[in-house]
Amino acid sequence: MKLLYAVCHLLSLAPWLVCCVPPIWTQPEQVHLSYPGVPGSMEVTWTTFNSTNSTVEYGLLGARLFDTSVQGMSTLFVDSGDEKRAMYIHRVVLSGLKPASTYVYHCGSDEGWSEVFYFTALNDSLLFSPKFALYGDLGNENPQSLARLQKETQRGMYDVILHIGDFAYDMHEDNGRIGDEFMRQIQAIAAYVPYMTCPGNHEATYNFSNYRNRFSMPGQTEGLWYSWNLGTVHFISVSTEVYFYLEFGLDLLFRQFAWLKQDLEEANRPENRAARPWVVTMGHRPMYCSDDDQDDCTRFDSYVRLGRNDTRPPAPGLEDLFYHYGVDLELWAHEHTYERLWPVYKDKVYNGSTEHPYVNPKAPVHIITGSAGCRERTDRFNPHPKDWSAFRSTDYGYTRMQAVNATHLYLEQVSDDQDGKVIDSIWLLKDKHGPSAWL
Repeated sequence: MKLLYAVCHLLSLAPWLVCCVPPIWTQPEQVHLSYPGVPGSMEVTWTTFNSTNSTVEYGLLGARLFDTSVQGMSTLFVDSGDEKRAMYIHRVVLSGLKPASTYVYHCGSDEGWSEVFYFTALNDSLLFSPKFALYGDLGNENPQSLARLQKETQRGMYDVILHIGDFAYDMHEDNGRIGDEFMRQIQAIAAYVPYMTCPGNHEATYNFSNYRNRFSMPGQTEGLWYSWNLGTVHFISVSTEVYFYLEFGLDLLFRQFAWLKQDLEEANRPENRAARPWVVTMGHRPMYCSDDDQDDCTRFDSYVRLGRNDTRPPAPGLEDLFYHYGVDLELWAHEHTYERLWPVYKDKVYNGSTEHPYVNPKAPVHIITGSAGCRERTDRFNPHPKDWSAFRSTDYGYTRMQAVNATHLYLEQVSDDQDGKVIDSIWLLKDKHGPSAWL
């Protein structure tokens, strides 16, 4: 009897004894890919909660499994919440990949390996016609489009995913645990194709630290702004948030603007524009929109479009810059709707013609795609939009895009509410690119 009592007493203390032993968290999770911008490369990023080595083992599909091993590095990220939770972000760059070849890989260390994933190396040919899914404002509560995107990505429908700001809702919440859960959810997408991002307003807490630490984008600005090339497209990703969170440094706004001007000048050098005629931008908050949000969409005076006159010196907006350097297509989110605009500049429509508005248009085309699904639900539209609003939908969904060749670019909107139905589509056709295309 005494022995039984002693055993029961020890069992009752077991939870307390376990609590005194620090957990060992060396298992990789939150695996995702990004394109570093260098042909024949791919970057693998993942998380552990204890310090481990950073290794990716990979090989060509059908060849010897994991015949190549590459070492990378990890950085300690301490979330700024009350618990000061620590995590290790691992990054490994794979190089010398064969274009359009499929590779099988896993990541981790001898203290724990991820499951097996695969990806197809991006084709650096100018004849490549890449396919994209693009959206913003995807949370891990009410992520309505997530399952369809996971399935379509694993079926090989996309070469790249563009997430145009606002992740998880919000990554910093519950001391970063919401961010962890979101990164686990998108692993079913982002471990298979490059997941290219830009920051949104929901990333602003702690000076965008969760965004800056969790993602690995090209350039040296922690993913705030950068550019990269694929097929016939020069992509530019910007932070619209530099216009709104001045407490993090007004200099960021001017640094981004100066970088943008230089990048666009380089993209418009005759040999570069001939090779990559399409210039496509993505940023979170749109220049134009017609939601009934009592904000930019109803006042039509977007800081992103027009700049700010309440700073010293005044901060320039992006519309004139993008127009003068011949940006073809501008992708936005933030509004929890889908909206396609007619070609527009300075609040006026510049269609190519009445019959064919997107054939040789005389101004950039804007697409707003922020209805992937989040806890804030979808937005309402202003019942009286301006003339530049061409098509609007409050359905949950996302956008597909294909850069077919130097003259043809295709976009379509998928409604998740309507079981994947394509509810809108356009062909953007341009015989001429650059500033002279507006003449």
